[in-house]
Amino acid sequence: MSVVEQYARAHIVSDADIADDAAVPVVLRYDPEADPRSVRVGLPGTDEWTFSRALLEQGLRAPVGSGEVRVWPCGRVQAVVEFHSPHGVSVVQFEQKALLRFLRRTYMATAPVRG
Repeated sequence: MSVVEQYARAHIVSDADIADDAAVPVVLRYDPEADPRSVRVGLPGTDEWTFSRALLEQGLRAPVGSGEVRVWPCGRVQAVVEFHSPHGVSVVQFEQKALLRFLRRTYMATAPVRG
């Protein structure tokens, strides 16, 4: 089993004066040996967030939330991931296809080898 790491571009949803097309780099990680049920999302300037892979997958179809993380579809091609911390809330908008590609790669990383 191998670690899956994928870079994606996402938009931080904010009321600050940020250009609408300003995308930030985000790192999506999955380590099946460390925790086969969790994924990690690394945002610029913050620690990584770790949460259930099933939560990410379910959130692409319908709104779901667990603890500090909420995920929901946004229109036909985007998804929103919301992170809550004592310092505030980060709302990050992704293209669904980037998240689907990442999820597909995580399942391929844990697929049994047929011989």
